[in-house]
Amino acid sequence: MPSLKDLKNRIESVKSTRKITKAMQMVAAAKLRRAQEAAEQARPYTERFNAVMARLAASVGDSDTAPKLLSGTGSDKVQLLIVMTSERGLCGGFNSNIAKLAKSHATKLQAEGKEVKILTVGKKGRDQLKRDFGKLFIDHVDLTEVKRVGYADAQAIAKDVLARFDAGEFDVATLFYSKFVNVVSQIPTAQQIIPAKFEEEEGDDTSTLFDYEPSEEAILADLLPRGVATQIFAGLLENGASEQGARMSAMDNATRNAGEMIDKLTIEFNRSRQAVITNELIEIISGAEAL
Repeated sequence: MPSLKDLKNRIESVKSTRKITKAMQMVAAAKLRRAQEAAEQARPYTERFNAVMARLAASVGDSDTAPKLLSGTGSDKVQLLIVMTSERGLCGGFNSNIAKLAKSHATKLQAEGKEVKILTVGKKGRDQLKRDFGKLFIDHVDLTEVKRVGYADAQAIAKDVLARFDAGEFDVATLFYSKFVNVVSQIPTAQQIIPAKFEEEEGDDTSTLFDYEPSEEAILADLLPRGVATQIFAGLLENGASEQGARMSAMDNATRNAGEMIDKLTIEFNRSRQAVITNELIEIISGAEAL
């Protein structure tokens, strides 16, 4: 049975931990507000951009003049997985869920005889994938020093990915990130970005209202690289909001668990102290009776 001193020290330790988790919860709540606004403000642009690209891609079809980023290389033998996670932990299952989805996808591709290459963004995902898929890593993007993710960061990643595609290093690129729904719900998502895939809304037959100049192929050739950067940027923003939401939820749970532990330890401390006092009283009474 622990001594009173040990129990007291443990109670103080848990109280200090609760202060830290409460502070982290408040910081995450403040950051979540900004990150959620950024992610939500980017969605209309991304959705409209994809809608326009879907119309252009539908008009071009599988013609020989279609840009390579749309038509692909004609093969899917080499697959690039771009796994985006956070640089910091203490955010529940946020990083683990993305890494788990990427692992499942990589294992499935390998079972089909495909060659898999992995590019990681964020060290937490890299750490989780390193044990099983470390030999498949081709590069890593470190955003530790970036205080606030911007479009320039997405452009840098897209430029590297596009250069590798032009060099023939892979055939298909898939982006892994977590889509923000709310504080307690973030959905791990896998999205193919090369060759580009666009889903046009059903019933949307407005393509006949537009005349594109100089041509659909020329516009696609210019917009498709921007589309890769746009998808990566949207993924980074979704990840930022998801990370803060997951951290806020995890720190709230940790704070409540610490409070419950303090209550239990306090009860145990009071019982132990009462037992000590009772023993002392028994010794005093026994000594007085002996006299």
